[in-house]
Amino acid sequence: MKNLLNLLPLIAFVILIAVLYSFLTQDNDQLESVLVDQSVPEFRLPSLENPEITISKSNINKLPAVINVWATWCIACKVEHPFLMKLKEESIVTVYGLNYKDNRRKALDLLKKDGNPFELSIFDEHGKLAIDLGVYGAPETFFIDKTGIIRERHVGALTTKVWKEKFERFLNEDNDV
Repeated sequence: MKNLLNLLPLIAFVILIAVLYSFLTQDNDQLESVLVDQSVPEFRLPSLENPEITISKSNINKLPAVINVWATWCIACKVEHPFLMKLKEESIVTVYGLNYKDNRRKALDLLKKDGNPFELSIFDEHGKLAIDLGVYGAPETFFIDKTGIIRERHVGALTTKVWKEKFERFLNEDNDV
């Protein structure tokens, strides 16, 4: 009996490792969003370019579109930037920016240096709209269909592969209707 009691911590440890391993091997690598299949939430925030201009949900009007959450402190945002520029240059979809918990001057300098892929940029200094969208961090991208409904969310850098796997089908649906 004493030997069994001595083995109990080892058995508990093995069970814990097995449970944690099962979580790591799950295929679902994306966080769920309660806003998928819902409208973009109402908001009123300043423009990144001009703090005197207020942007609201009504300004997200060139649809279909993506809303890209980004920041200068975000390394993965730098990785996805060339793809966002490609979306703009090829007029694939309208790209709106949500500058998240950032320094306005640094953000404007970055866009001036690397190019501005955004139709407009919302300055979300305190993360209010990001919280309403359920954002965990930057980058995150939301696909908005032609009726203003959020159809997909991606956490992480937006790349050609991600675009083809997650977003392109919605763009094609919008073109078919």
